[in-house]
Amino acid sequence: MSLAIIILNYRTPKLVIDCLASLETEVKIDRDTVIVVDNASGDNSVEMIEAAIAEKNWSNWARVLASPVNGGFSAGNNVGIKSVEADAYLLLNSDTIVRKGAIDSLLKARSAYPEAGLISPRLEWPDAKPQISCFRYHSPWSELIASAATAPVTQLLKKYDVPIPVSNVPFEPQWTSFACVLVRREVIEQVGLMDEGYFMYYDDVDYCRRARNAGWKILHWPEARVVHLRGGSGSVKSEVAARKRPRPYLYASRSRYFAKFYGFLGLGLANFCWLVGRTISLARELAQHKPPHICEYQAQDIWMNWQNPMKPPLLPEKQQ
Repeated sequence: MSLAIIILNYRTPKLVIDCLASLETEVKIDRDTVIVVDNASGDNSVEMIEAAIAEKNWSNWARVLASPVNGGFSAGNNVGIKSVEADAYLLLNSDTIVRKGAIDSLLKARSAYPEAGLISPRLEWPDAKPQISCFRYHSPWSELIASAATAPVTQLLKKYDVPIPVSNVPFEPQWTSFACVLVRREVIEQVGLMDEGYFMYYDDVDYCRRARNAGWKILHWPEARVVHLRGGSGSVKSEVAARKRPRPYLYASRSRYFAKFYGFLGLGLANFCWLVGRTISLARELAQHKPPHICEYQAQDIWMNWQNPMKPPLLPEKQQ
């Protein structure tokens, strides 16, 4: 049994070094290989991480692989996957800290549940408070729920609500966060690599959906625990939380996802449902004198790539 751990870096060398430090007592040299893929950071990330690996004597299990281009989350992980043959791959965000025993626990679940193609741990904050990390598919109905942000609508359509509450027992969600996920080699052989048409976001639900369509199950395994600092590897989550206008690739990925799994008309339906929900929330906000709960320009930006939703992602320098 061999395991390849892929950590993707883009200008977060200190986070990567902390993540590697958490792996020091968890990796088994005769089983595990850790590959840090630098996504063309253009700073001193590679030098800093390589210096830490040398200084801490991690070179017998960790190495840095510099990608010549920043193709995004899927592309960077694919670079790491293609660089090494393994029985399983653990995709790990740079803003994670692996708790003691988490890797062995995930591998135990892999052996116990051969039908599970992807296995995720519980994600939590440093104080051990759990995070929601398992979900139902994004759908046109879930777009109405999100934009309406109104309890009666959410209750009426609750089977389409994307977030699934934290569970203390294993279960099978429709998709799971790729901040940390174990993927069988057989899944990659059958389904293929991650879709590089997404720069960031919606890539994890896309891959889980493809795996489930191929007959694999997604397993959430809360016995394994991993700290997720959330947002440390990107700014979009903080921008959305502040209701600011996020980077264009968020909406471009959304358009790609809906067009890919619901068709061109499905993308239009998702946007229509979002607008219906927004009409509901806007009326409530005006009546109660509340600030908008959506991001700046969101009603405009959901039409990103409307005419060509499957176009390749924008280059990084055009995403600012």
